Amino acid sequence: MTKKPIDQLEEIRSLMERSSRFLSLSGLSGVSAGITALAGATFAFIVLKYDQRYFDPSQYFTHDNSWILPSALIALILDAFVVLILAISSAVFFTTRKAKRLGEKVWNSVSKRMLYSLFVPLFAGGFLCLALLYYGIMFFIAPVMLIFYGLALISAGKYTLKEIHYLGLSEIALGIIGLVFIGYGLIIWSIGFGILHIIYGIIMYYRYERQIS
Repeated sequence: MTKKPIDQLEEIRSLMERSSRFLSLSGLSGVSAGITALAGATFAFIVLKYDQRYFDPSQYFTHDNSWILPSALIALILDAFVVLILAISSAVFFTTRKAKRLGEKVWNSVSKRMLYSLFVPLFAGGFLCLALLYYGIMFFIAPVMLIFYGLALISAGKYTLKEIHYLGLSEIALGIIGLVFIGYGLIIWSIGFGILHIIYGIIMYYRYERQIS
């Protein structure tokens, strides 16, 4: 049976979209990353005992910074590393599973461009955060992470689902709020990397994955 012109146009549009966008990104990876981030933030709260001195800029310009515990800084670095590894692992697992169900390849020219666009801002932001940590300016780290992560998502959003672009804008907005309300940086970080990931992950799952699960 001959396809109707509108069906042919829809098929062409779908093929063009698949050739220019990485559509196998899984919403479940966002949910998993969000849960991992909340667990990591909880650990950070425990380590810092939510000592307001860590989030008070005036404390860093005194002559006595002995209250900044090296053990706490090492624990936070390890915490961030574990959260990153678990988030990446879950993203690889769920995205690979979705790609297999769709009969698509995970590693192709589009996914390479997406990852390049994602990691350039991430690496820049990561080095900036390490510099802030090195100089003991911890109160800027959480909002800077959110802003650079948002920029990375917007950059990568050109090659994947449109929701990623809006997630990036939301992360930047939260980062800016974090720059204004410095004392609440860890809470805002938890919202950005935890709750927002879970919300957007659920939205993406119900829009694109529920029917193929």
